[in-house]
Amino acid sequence: MPWPRIISGVIAIAMALSSTLLGGWYFTIAIAIVVYLGQQEYFNLVRARGIAPAAKTTMFVSQVLLVICTLDSSLADAVMPIAGTLICFYLLFQPQLATIADISASIMGLFYVGYLPSYWVRLRDIDSATISNLPLGGYWPTNWNDVLAQGNFASLPQGLTATVLTFLCIWAADIGAYIIGKFFGKTPLSDISPKKTVEGAVFGITASVTVGIGGAYVLDLPHSLLTGSALGLLIGIASLLGDLTESLLKRDAGVKDSGKLIPGHGGILDRTDSYIFTAPLVYYFVTLLLP
Repeated sequence: MPWPRIISGVIAIAMALSSTLLGGWYFTIAIAIVVYLGQQEYFNLVRARGIAPAAKTTMFVSQVLLVICTLDSSLADAVMPIAGTLICFYLLFQPQLATIADISASIMGLFYVGYLPSYWVRLRDIDSATISNLPLGGYWPTNWNDVLAQGNFASLPQGLTATVLTFLCIWAADIGAYIIGKFFGKTPLSDISPKKTVEGAVFGITASVTVGIGGAYVLDLPHSLLTGSALGLLIGIASLLGDLTESLLKRDAGVKDSGKLIPGHGGILDRTDSYIFTAPLVYYFVTLLLP
């Protein structure tokens, strides 16, 4: 693996973990930057197909959505229909008559790269208001000895542990699928992404389930074996579908990478495609199914 790819990957992981640990507005700002850059890449893919989306309007309302998620997550879902209305209103009054493709691509940009990633903010925000000890709603553990030496993860915000466990499952799925697919994969998974194999996909999901079970046990979640298996399976499948969806977008646009922002990795969407569908599923799994 080339050194630029390794170094940029390590830096990205360090930034993701530090902003996740801090939570609050620190995490929201990090997600807002990713959403902004991701939507830029998405709309570049769309324009490559000759479509004229409402890019600026969509990017603006997506940032407003993230702000509202941080202020009051219960109001976040109300933003989606309002934002869709504003996007359609903008397109209807352009000098050039908008097409179905223009409207569809704009709403897809809002949903795929704005609304779905906003669930990361909601997931990290679980239980954070009552345990915040830094300005801007941030958090920093004051009992590192209990957490690291004694494994007292119950003292950490539930949103923090759930977010980190989700990250670990995604990383396990991605790394497992990459290694097994590269060295042992023989059966093509889909024409959408010719390099992906059934062997890699199966091992990636298995790795996610393994990490999910381990994480559920360490966090002392109820019915840890069943809970960890279900969570790991959910994340493994969702991360794979996210990867394939982004590959479909690139294939339709006729490009290899969504961008060139990250050395050795391509664009933001190339690195975050596995995260897009996972956050909403994990959020509702934690808030609706776990006691």
